[in-house]
Amino acid sequence: MGTGRLYAAVAAGGFRRYATYRAATAAGVFTNTVFGMILAYTYIALWDEKPHLGGYDQAQALTYVWLGQALYSTLAIQGGGAEKDLMARIRTGEIAVDLYRPADLQLWWLASDLGRSLFQMLGRGVIPFAFGALFFRMALPGDVTTWLAFLVALLLAMVVSFGIRYLAALSVFWLLDGMGVSQALMITGVFCSGIVLPLNAFPGAFGDVVRALPWAAQLQLPADVLMGETDPLGAFALQAVWAVVLLAAGRLLQSAATRRVVVQGG
Repeated sequence: MGTGRLYAAVAAGGFRRYATYRAATAAGVFTNTVFGMILAYTYIALWDEKPHLGGYDQAQALTYVWLGQALYSTLAIQGGGAEKDLMARIRTGEIAVDLYRPADLQLWWLASDLGRSLFQMLGRGVIPFAFGALFFRMALPGDVTTWLAFLVALLLAMVVSFGIRYLAALSVFWLLDGMGVSQALMITGVFCSGIVLPLNAFPGAFGDVVRALPWAAQLQLPADVLMGETDPLGAFALQAVWAVVLLAAGRLLQSAATRRVVVQGG
């Protein structure tokens, strides 16, 4: 099997694995829809008081809400993607089997996580977003070009998200337990991704900092691309830079971790 076909098969396997959890998917759709409604009405009240908060009008703010609910599991913003399984395999020592596979460890887990992301977007993200578009006034583009640009931004967001979580998972080689790392992922994911409040609404220098962090590439940039609030090429560039930096850092940490396993006789 060629290299490309191998990773495509891994991605398909990740998609099929999550597709088997039908009850969990249905519960997730319900949960994201309910939370979307809560946030939507909260945003309506907030934007009634501050009509142009973060440079958005109310329709854009509501678009941001429902896009966030669509991408919440797609991008594993609170964690719970491929890194969860990877942490478990490191902790139990099963990672040694992975290292003997005739495949690159990082690319294997990236492909698996992309398959998971695709299923979560289609299985859990589309329905809440469609619900929001049906019952709330949203600012959606009418041209295909913008939607295509959004899909590119979304793919880059998936890679950036994986890069963050892969680094966190590899830390278990040294920490030996993933609980604290998972908690840190959850906190930083919720706060720094803008899932609760758009990063554009964060004031001053603090806002400049959070908008430059890799978490901004997950939701804020795809949302701005979708709503025409940013130059798509500039958004792609920032996302691509963070994707390369995170994957390169993951590669270096993976190399150090592999040496650690060999030295310990794993």
